Amino acid sequence: MAMAEKLKTYLLEHRIEYTLIPHPHTGSSMETAEVAHVPGDALAKGVVVKDEAGYLLVAIPSDYHLEMDKLAQRIGRRVKMAREEELPSLFPDCELGAAPPIGPAYGLRTLWDPNTSLGRLDEIYFEAGDHEHLVRVTGRQFHELMEPAERGKFSHHV
Repeated sequence: MAMAEKLKTYLLEHRIEYTLIPHPHTGSSMETAEVAHVPGDALAKGVVVKDEAGYLLVAIPSDYHLEMDKLAQRIGRRVKMAREEELPSLFPDCELGAAPPIGPAYGLRTLWDPNTSLGRLDEIYFEAGDHEHLVRVTGRQFHELMEPAERGKFSHHV
């Protein structure tokens, strides 16, 4: 597959220059960072949660843990993790578990924590929609992609 079509279209529409990085098939973001020789704090992952209003995507580094209670405080509602079987309808052009953390490309309310490494690194990587490719963008471009996202502190390094 290489890159999900919705993501590709979104990057083109926003004039984001990117490099597609192939890597051996992986099953987790930390494994991806390892085999792609990418620092875990430079690999953004998307965590999908839901509340009574719908789904939200939270972008955090792959070596961070989402603090659900702080996220709930930030948005003013209780949240819980979305179930795996709910994800294909949200990311129809992505392999299960390989959705990019660019929620606006999929019409999802998105939050991110710019106080993490994602807010200060020169290069950021994220899933391209399958388990064998990463997208590399500059830190500045990642900030542009996260422009419509809400900000807050709701994660910590593991």
